[in-house]
Amino acid sequence: MREIIKLNPVFKDRIWGGTRLKEYFGYDLPTDKIGECWAIAGHKNGDCTIKNGNFKEKTLSWLYENHREYFGGIEDKEFPLLVKLIDASNDLSIQVHPDDKYANSIENGEMGKTEAWYVIDCNEDTLLEYGHNAKTKEQLHDYIYNGKWKKLLNFHKIKRGDFFYIPSGTVHAICKNTLIYEIQQSSDVTYRVYDYDRVDKKTGEKRQLHIEKAIDVIKVPDECKDGITPQVEKNNGYTKTEYINSKYFKTVKFHVDENVNLEYNGSFALVTVLDGSGTLDNEKIEKGDNFILPFGYNNFKINGKVTFIISSM
Repeated sequence: MREIIKLNPVFKDRIWGGTRLKEYFGYDLPTDKIGECWAIAGHKNGDCTIKNGNFKEKTLSWLYENHREYFGGIEDKEFPLLVKLIDASNDLSIQVHPDDKYANSIENGEMGKTEAWYVIDCNEDTLLEYGHNAKTKEQLHDYIYNGKWKKLLNFHKIKRGDFFYIPSGTVHAICKNTLIYEIQQSSDVTYRVYDYDRVDKKTGEKRQLHIEKAIDVIKVPDECKDGITPQVEKNNGYTKTEYINSKYFKTVKFHVDENVNLEYNGSFALVTVLDGSGTLDNEKIEKGDNFILPFGYNNFKINGKVTFIISSM
C-alpha cells in the first residue's frame, strides 16, 4: 500500500498554552491558549480525521478498526500511539503517568503512558523537570504533602534538539517557553502532583490534583537517566538521527539536503514535518504536515530540503 495518509490535527485549549503552534507551524488555531496539537491521534478524546484519499473525512480510529492491514501485524485493541506538538507558553503541572497495569485497573481499561520528547525550540535559559530526589515512599509522601518542592524536584537546563525518554512512573514537567514534539502511548491519563496553586479562569477553582494516585505510581527511588544520546549517521544528501528504540515506540529524525532515496523499517510510520518543504514520492509535504506511511511503505524518495521526524512500533 503506497498511499500517504494525511491527517487533520485536533487542538486542545490549555491553561498554559499560547499561539506558538500558529507562529511556528502556521496552524489555524481556534483560541490563543492552545497548548496541544494532537497531530496523529486515534483516541476517544481526540481522533484525527483523514484529509486525503479514499478515506477522506474518516477518523484514524475508524481506519485502524476497519483496515488493520494498513498497520501490519499489531494486535492492540485501539490505535496504540499518539503524536503531540506542545506549546508550553507557561509551566505545565508537575505530573506523572501510570503504567499499563495500573491504568487498566484504575482508569477503566486505559493504556498507561510512556512518552518521549524532542525539543523543537526553547529559550536559552529554559528548564525541564525530570525525575525526583525521594529515596523512599515515606520521604516522597513527606516532600509532597509538606510542599518541599526544592528538595523533591530535579530541574535540568535544556536546548534545541535535546531528546528525553519519560517512562511511566517518572515525575516530569515541561516548563515555559518550550516547543515540544511528543510521542507517547495513546493514553490521556495524567496525575498532577503540583500545579503552582494556579486558578483556572474558566472555573475560578484551582485545578484538581491526584496526589494519592501519583504516589502510588511514582517509581522510588528515581530511575531517571540523563537525556538520550542520539546515534547520528551522515550520508550523501541527508542525516539520520536515531533517538530511541523502546518497548513502546522508536523515533528517528531525517534532515534531507537534496534529492535522496530513503528506507525506513517499521510496521507503519507516523511522520511529522518539522521544517522545510518538498515532495515524498511526488506528494507535496511541508512544515506542519502530519501523515502516516502504512505497512509496507518502507522505501520512498524525498525531493527538497526538509526535516521530518518518524515514530513507529
